[in-house]
Amino acid sequence: MRDTAKFGTSDKRGRERTSSDPYLSEGSMKEPAICRSCHAVYIHKRWQIDPASSATMISRPDIHMTVCPACQKTAENYPEGILTLRGDYFQAHEKEIRNILENEENRVYAKNPLSRIMSMTQKNGQVVIETTDAKLAERLGRTLQKAHSGELQIDWSGDPVICRATWERSV
Repeated sequence: MRDTAKFGTSDKRGRERTSSDPYLSEGSMKEPAICRSCHAVYIHKRWQIDPASSATMISRPDIHMTVCPACQKTAENYPEGILTLRGDYFQAHEKEIRNILENEENRVYAKNPLSRIMSMTQKNGQVVIETTDAKLAERLGRTLQKAHSGELQIDWSGDPVICRATWERSV
């Protein structure tokens, strides 16, 4: 028997919810819908980024205007992933590291517009990156570790579960 927990359901027929994300709707939304903030399109039961179709669809009378879960999380400051970057190496290679993280976010965002970086703040010689998706924080940390080595620690804890990743490398 295969493990379906990674897909957000524990029983294929019963569709019992295993995701603890309070911003995802229990049922399906009215389709088609467009996010007022980011213009992501909700069609065929999933959020997609398609600037061409959103521009043409926005004037249609059957379109439902809404706010996507990622924009809601950003507006309410509800991060599901937190990545902290530390160390002298980060200070010396900050521009290059930020480019790597931005490129990885763009790759993920093209497939899933609900996964994005909410904020990037610098304080006390470290950078704290908050993401709308817990898996994105882990993926950014792993991408950075693959490109620049260093030490990566990942902690999945809390209720609801939040991914807290810390990447550190000294020169």
